[in-house]
Amino acid sequence: MAPAVTRLVWQFPNCNRVFKNKSGLTQHTHARHGTPQIQNLNRTAPLAGPGFIPPRSHSPTPAGVIDENFYQDPVGDQDFVPEEGLKCDANGAFIDQDAPPPPHTDALPTDWTPYDNRVEFETAEFLFTRNQMSAKQIDTLLDLWAATLIKHNDTPPFANHRDMYNTIDATPLGDTPWKSFTLCYNGAKPEQDVPPWMDGQYDVWYRDPLQMTRGILANCAFDGGIEYSPYRDYTTEDKRYWKNFMSGDWAWKQADVIARNEENHGSTFVPLIIGSDKTVVSVATGQTEYHPLYLSIGNIHNSVRRAHRNGVVLIGFLAIPKSTKEHNDNIKYRNFRRQLFQRSLVKIFESVKPFMENFDVTRFPDGHYRRTVYGLGPYIADYPEQILLSGVVQNWCPRCLGNRKDLDGSQPCLHRREAHTELLVEQLTYKQAWDEYGIIADLVPFTNDFPRADIHELLSPDILHQIIKGTFKDHLVDWVGEYLLVIHGTHHAAEIMDDIDCRIAAVAPFAGLRRFPDGRGFRQWTGDDSKALMKVYLAAIEGHIPQDVVRTFSALLEFCYTVRHEALTEDDLVKLQDVLDRFHQHREIFKTTGVVSTFSLPCQHSLCHYTLLIRLFGTPNGLCSSITESKHIKAVKEPWHCQNIPADDDLESDDDVVADMAQEGRPGRLCIHEPQNQSVEVDAGEIIDGPTVESHVGLALTPLLELDLPCLPFMIQEFIHDQHYSEDPNPPEFDLATAQVFLGKLTLFNSAAASFHAPSDLSGTGGMRHEHIRATPLWRVGEPRHDCIFVNMGVDFDSPMNGLAVARVLCFFSFNYRTSYYPCAIVHWYSYIHEEHDPDTGMYVVTPTTTGDDVPDVSIIHVDFYGPDFIPKISPHNSYDMFNSYYVNRYADHHAFEIA
Repeated sequence: MAPAVTRLVWQFPNCNRVFKNKSGLTQHTHARHGTPQIQNLNRTAPLAGPGFIPPRSHSPTPAGVIDENFYQDPVGDQDFVPEEGLKCDANGAFIDQDAPPPPHTDALPTDWTPYDNRVEFETAEFLFTRNQMSAKQIDTLLDLWAATLIKHNDTPPFANHRDMYNTIDATPLGDTPWKSFTLCYNGAKPEQDVPPWMDGQYDVWYRDPLQMTRGILANCAFDGGIEYSPYRDYTTEDKRYWKNFMSGDWAWKQADVIARNEENHGSTFVPLIIGSDKTVVSVATGQTEYHPLYLSIGNIHNSVRRAHRNGVVLIGFLAIPKSTKEHNDNIKYRNFRRQLFQRSLVKIFESVKPFMENFDVTRFPDGHYRRTVYGLGPYIADYPEQILLSGVVQNWCPRCLGNRKDLDGSQPCLHRREAHTELLVEQLTYKQAWDEYGIIADLVPFTNDFPRADIHELLSPDILHQIIKGTFKDHLVDWVGEYLLVIHGTHHAAEIMDDIDCRIAAVAPFAGLRRFPDGRGFRQWTGDDSKALMKVYLAAIEGHIPQDVVRTFSALLEFCYTVRHEALTEDDLVKLQDVLDRFHQHREIFKTTGVVSTFSLPCQHSLCHYTLLIRLFGTPNGLCSSITESKHIKAVKEPWHCQNIPADDDLESDDDVVADMAQEGRPGRLCIHEPQNQSVEVDAGEIIDGPTVESHVGLALTPLLELDLPCLPFMIQEFIHDQHYSEDPNPPEFDLATAQVFLGKLTLFNSAAASFHAPSDLSGTGGMRHEHIRATPLWRVGEPRHDCIFVNMGVDFDSPMNGLAVARVLCFFSFNYRTSYYPCAIVHWYSYIHEEHDPDTGMYVVTPTTTGDDVPDVSIIHVDFYGPDFIPKISPHNSYDMFNSYYVNRYADHHAFEIA
């Protein structure tokens, strides 16, 4: 549950005093700034916003500080200017802030241009966007359609697929055309045997990022999910609370710098979030590679960026020069590849540069115009691309100056900065810069061409590659295998690994858990595979490896799941550092046993920077490379497999047209059930788009007809008694002899659908998620499945998990009694073995409970609550019946981690 927060909005640019508490801020505001007076900015409305706070100081604390509430900056006090995000007209003149937005378009509700009518638009939208029908099949369908209309002397909406494509291309809304430019090598060439890459012409395809950014800002679907100014949230205990990107210190500082130009007062700062990542669309046919470039903005909420299809857009394809193996290690060729990458980015973003210091005027999701100042924001990239962007040598950190031989040894160390790098390049030889600082001296980062941009500061955290695929999968999981070889030898190590695989395969089905029928022994790992293994691996290795190894994994998982929270407080950052210290302490066992010789690994070292990056950019789940990687499917892979055309602009354009028509009052589709917005990831369970609503559980629509439970009539009588006296503070004892008899019918169900708020998991824009709880005698391959659940017993229930009990669902059913309808579940209760988390795994341990005569403790509830021994070969469908105790898997998903 998110804490209550107070929002302090950026409002006093260039006042560089920092306060320890809000009372000091209040005293300073009254003493130095007085009552805010609105300057002449062509507007008539009063200031809006719940509060204000000056930005953090840009310089170290000066000597001679006396006042305990604030620090004096040499800049001194500045005159008051209004806050960001003021509304204006299309010419940039400020207007009454309470005025309604201008009409979205002058088009009439019946104007479907370039389509002749609504049916024609609906047909194109269905065939092209939702069905993605091939051209040949479109022609077949239209021919059949035409045959049925001949007797009516009529024709279908389109003559053929080409006619439909031309109409879509003529759509005026949401369409930014593709452009290209060509780059080539212009250095000295050998007189003979010129390498092919020196003569090559490299085409870069892109869409104007300025127009694409304007398109995102004008998307009415983002209204209510966007911020117009930097802000700082505080809990009721006066502690910082980070959530969306604009709650971080970086956006606040950028707005302060922008406001030094008085012409920009009242403007909205829009940070451009960039991401790029190579992807392979065909391994079998010759490694067909693309290097897509993506764009988002920092103003939209993290949940919108993660869940909404148009919060991240494809803006380009970078060139991928290739050479023969003979020249792959040539220094000139490698330098050319680096500079080609950097110069391409400079060229692509040159249209935005004029509006990074002076304002643009653009429309926003609420329909109003605002003055807009852009800036390069965080860059989402994996480690190979981070060092390419920053001009840093392999195995060095692109963010700090830690030596590559011992990255963690000198922590905390100085951070890299553009000015410092340029000074070193001027003063040192090429070799000195390379060897002593890990700097590639002849590489100029593209950010050097843009104001207020420093690539070392802008590299975002990357949970997927740094923690999940890097530290967890590529390091710790592999180290476990090597540890077993070192300690037990090849034969016994193989036996233990086989048993670990058996444990993983035996994990009972649960929403959010992927099945590993053969354990973790397969060749090609995806990011989703690594995430899924992380959820079940810890309990599988316990008992086979030393305590310190288990605790290493436990600390890493706790770190990963904490940084994936929707929101974080100062207390969370303190805990995060404690978890990281425990990780560093326990991983030493891999060095002492000879598994590894060093921990100077960039992926693991990057964890040291997360606390700072959270303060700068908000929670990391809004900047993870999984967001851009998931776009590969629609932006590259699907179009390539369908048409061998790597562009999704028409698909996105059609989505924008639907949104625009909805804004105009013209419904974009005739169908009743709107398709849900696609998420950046696919997981067990479903995403619910839309606002946050109250959690609820509903029984499935398909009932079952059989149940074998002899004591059920007596259980129903007791249940009716408990429900009848549920409001009575002193209910009478249940007496079977006098209890009301139920002779009605039961309807049994094989599942229940639970909808709940889980914003840290994959969810819709409102943080809602939908999962199925199964209780069925036949599941897929014919085996039974009975899921475990958390049951909310109320605040008075004595439970280590804040009133939550653990139970296994035997069946769902419903019945009517008198005038009441009762949706119910029969559950087998589990009890906690210990009141605290297991010290090694960090998970609670529970066991099935029984009555005094060893009968399972079973009851009816109302569905309105929101070791070293080898295991036998068992099925995941009966694993709940094979053991005496179980871990409560708090790593099944991020929602479970927060409550367990």
